[in-house]
Amino acid sequence: MNTLHVPTISLLPIHIANQIAAGEVVERPASVVKELLENSLDAGATSIEVEIEKGGIHLIKIHDNGHGIRHDELALALSRHATSKIKRLEDLNQITSLGFRGEALTSIASVSRLILYSRFHQAENGYCIRLKEQENSPIIEPIPHPIGTTVEVRDLFYNVPARRKFLRTEKTEFTHIYEMLKRLALSRFSVHFSLKHNQKLLFNLRIASDEIQQLQRISVLCGQEITTNLLSIKQNSEDLQLTGWISHPTHSRGQPDMQYFFVNGRSIRDKLINHAIKQAYQDVLHHQRHPCYFLFLQVNPENIDVNVHPTKNEIRFAESQSIHRFIVKTLQNHLAKPLLSNQTTVEQSDNVPSEQPPVIVKNHLPFNQHDYPKPTPTRPQQIQETIQLYQALAVPKVLHPESNSEPKQIVISQETEKLGYALAQLHNIYILAENKEGLLLVDMHAAHERILYEKMKLALQNQSLQAQKLLMPLSVSITVQESEVIELDLFSQFAFDLQLISPELLIVHQIPALLHQVNISLLIKDVLADLLHLGVTNRLQITNDAILATLACHSAVRINRQLSLTEMNQLLREMEQVQRSDQCNHGRPTWVQLTIKELNQLFLRGR
Repeated sequence: MNTLHVPTISLLPIHIANQIAAGEVVERPASVVKELLENSLDAGATSIEVEIEKGGIHLIKIHDNGHGIRHDELALALSRHATSKIKRLEDLNQITSLGFRGEALTSIASVSRLILYSRFHQAENGYCIRLKEQENSPIIEPIPHPIGTTVEVRDLFYNVPARRKFLRTEKTEFTHIYEMLKRLALSRFSVHFSLKHNQKLLFNLRIASDEIQQLQRISVLCGQEITTNLLSIKQNSEDLQLTGWISHPTHSRGQPDMQYFFVNGRSIRDKLINHAIKQAYQDVLHHQRHPCYFLFLQVNPENIDVNVHPTKNEIRFAESQSIHRFIVKTLQNHLAKPLLSNQTTVEQSDNVPSEQPPVIVKNHLPFNQHDYPKPTPTRPQQIQETIQLYQALAVPKVLHPESNSEPKQIVISQETEKLGYALAQLHNIYILAENKEGLLLVDMHAAHERILYEKMKLALQNQSLQAQKLLMPLSVSITVQESEVIELDLFSQFAFDLQLISPELLIVHQIPALLHQVNISLLIKDVLADLLHLGVTNRLQITNDAILATLACHSAVRINRQLSLTEMNQLLREMEQVQRSDQCNHGRPTWVQLTIKELNQLFLRGR
């Protein structure tokens, strides 16, 4: 009879244990750069020099002018779970440093040939420490060195061939390093950064002490075109502060590659934050386009948990919904200012506007009524009358197709009117106007569409959604988890009447009349999915707004329709008053400016 062999339990050799632990921290050369740079910043460095060779595989060298490491703590610095950043369990509740686990140096040393040089700021001499291969005993020697620390990491993964073979090309690995360094350089404008690759200096970023210098740093790292189309953000609310810059909607990108968000100086990736920013742009950004942003959120350290993931790229918020609302309202308030196209900064009050019901979308495409197929029809005549009421509330008579009366002439002052006064209509599509800066071209349909859309939304806010009782109550099957997160008050704000019969059954007695063509069951399920996975949802608001946007599009003045000068000027005045009038409901620009300088250049004047 064969005896089953059961392996005995034993401790792993220390070098194997360190290499396994290193796999959580050191994924590629960029991971090493991140950990070492964070150590430098935590050490109070105001100048950091980075040298890379062969994409970081051959050499990573980082020198800083921080406070340095004491001679008698050098060996401890290369030990596992050794850190100067936390002393007690309570310290985990208010972490302000970038690093705190005490694993970076020992993990890096276990998969490379590491040498550390440091001089403590109160010491007269510097010291060098290196580890013997396959041993844990360090070699410490005195050396001349300025105050601060230098770390050399050579031959990354030389002793872990299975990991080394998965590294990409030198160019690819360096691209990751560059992006990592870019994020840290954007998070610390008060620190000088320089970068060399294969002996070539790529950038030398001076300390940026004011907004102009900070934008110059962004320009060097991300391109000048981005910085010329940014709106300045500055907002305080209780223990929250949001500062930085966001791009104007007309200057978006096809990929989300210029999005940087920092919480207490830490670069993070968070689905709640991403959702809040997408929601802020939902009414002004063309579908499948992505905004640029460089945003800095300051939060009480006690209200966030950064001890979530070994790479420290993720955090948890104690009050996630309030953070979400704060970001959405702050950005919406800036983006809603009319006629922002020629502005680079926006003044912002200290108070965030009163909040509306939070809303969220899973997909990034604009809502289409076909996404929620029609349910069983209910009293279509009454619903159609409701829709006509909304349209009548919003359409200004001066541009209404059925209006036969000529409105009164409007007196226009070129000094006070941003969009000036109309001169002519081009091909019955565009309005040609003159203002003190030069000439404007206005897309009359797109501009009118935005005006109608905003007025329809305002009409709904002032009169509330009209409700429609269902002839036959609708049963919606849900899960127990969904029943635990459902917010009946949220639905009631949108004219729904829901009754939770059991943890797995929901009854719908009433819906908003505006949503008569929507599959209510599917919409409710999507709302519950948002609440379950994100804690917030804006799907109800999105659905309402999308239908209003469709109505506005169909009601707006069409191309090939002739307008009088009075009608054109009325449209310009409406644009100056309506929020988000720089873009139509699909995110396209409604007007463009040609300055006198640009006109002179076209005709070679002054040459």
